[in-house]
Amino acid sequence: MKTLEPSLLWNFFHDINQIPRPSKKEEKVIAYLKEFSGKYKLESKTDAAGNVLICKPATAGYENRKMIVLQSHMDMVCEKNSGTEFNFETDAIQTYIEDGWVKAKGTTLGADNGIGMSMMLAILASNELQHPALECLFTVDEETGLTGAFALDNNLLKGTVLINLDSEDDGEIFVGCAGGIDTTAELSYTPEKSIENYFAFTVTVKGLLGGHSGDDIDKGRGNANKILNRYLWNLSKQTDLRLHKFDGGNLRNAIPREATALVSVPYSEKENVRVLLNLFISEMEGELNAVEPRMEITIDSEKLPEFMIDKKTTNLLLNALYACPHGIKAMSKDMPGLVETSTNLASIKMNEDNKIVITTSQRSSVDSEKYDIAHQVESVLTLAGATVTHGDGYPGWKPNLNSDVLKTAQESYRKLFDAEPKVRAIHAGLECGLFLEKYPHLDMISIGPQMYGVHSPDERLSISSTQKCWKWLTEILSTH
Repeated sequence: MKTLEPSLLWNFFHDINQIPRPSKKEEKVIAYLKEFSGKYKLESKTDAAGNVLICKPATAGYENRKMIVLQSHMDMVCEKNSGTEFNFETDAIQTYIEDGWVKAKGTTLGADNGIGMSMMLAILASNELQHPALECLFTVDEETGLTGAFALDNNLLKGTVLINLDSEDDGEIFVGCAGGIDTTAELSYTPEKSIENYFAFTVTVKGLLGGHSGDDIDKGRGNANKILNRYLWNLSKQTDLRLHKFDGGNLRNAIPREATALVSVPYSEKENVRVLLNLFISEMEGELNAVEPRMEITIDSEKLPEFMIDKKTTNLLLNALYACPHGIKAMSKDMPGLVETSTNLASIKMNEDNKIVITTSQRSSVDSEKYDIAHQVESVLTLAGATVTHGDGYPGWKPNLNSDVLKTAQESYRKLFDAEPKVRAIHAGLECGLFLEKYPHLDMISIGPQMYGVHSPDERLSISSTQKCWKWLTEILSTH
């Protein structure tokens, strides 16, 4: 990867991928940024949240132009395939190149948003580029709550134009994004002694694509939690199913790729379990094969555990998960093709306090719709007897089609590539909405190179698109 051009950019991306940077644990990358600013003799500031700002003066002839803020987040989503041995708190991402793409071995790549950081560092380090005065803002904890943007010091930024580098689509300019909120439920259960002579087995759903719960929610991908629960719910209608464990999904902003449950049934139903599974697999393949060709649903015999979840809670959980909405609720009336409102049934976990924790997230570009879908999820889980709470949420970013920096970005793209860039809003959450609350004067756009499979181990970054985005960004800086 370090042999690619522009070498300055790719060397920084290589360096960043050597640094562990899970959300809320960005200490090592913060130290790296501080060391960088010292090496290049650039002014830097760090606020109480850990956000880092590195400033660079204007090049000759650009002193009177508007100061521009470039912005990316430091943290990355930490997802790995089952069977992959990797510690995101200590290990370097293992990158490789295949067919024009940069990928990672069995884990997320961290191009979201490491490539945006790398572009900013390359611009700060370069002596050849022309640009106005720059403020490069590196925020913490974007992926698990936008807490860096929430806590950003109101007096930190002086620039009036902001270019966010956290988008993932080639040749597209984003001028708006959805707001979001998390909804979490805790369902208490009573451990009971397992029933002797019951057949115990694990059901596993794996091989799904997963992906970003905002950007990929419109692609019709399978949700491992919903698929697994659907089989268990159907099985519970035909036999005395007992649930011992349910473990599905991980992150609130990732569509769950894998889920597993440990259950037991009377031994007399052992063969029926497999027959029903074969029928169910056939149904799922008929519904999802076009989008989930690698889906696997398997059964493995297990030793009967000592304890199980009480029958009442099992029934409440299976019914609640079946009824809990997932996916698109509404499409935008203003921007064709844009998802307006959606919800993600993200994870189901069991903790040591005899509680089942259900994590979901909701997004919408209409604030009232965001709360409406969150309240729908709340009502379903409340009916199951769960205690439901909501996160603070974050605002959307309303498009400004009269933006000056948007016009510059469009003109630069036409000049470089003799084509028209797409102007869009995104269903994913960006930090721009929070920046606008703190700095209402900001004129903002978001751009980035082509990525696929973000928030999953299938994440990959286009080399040619990254090179194209670099030319575009530096052209914007030299002309705005």
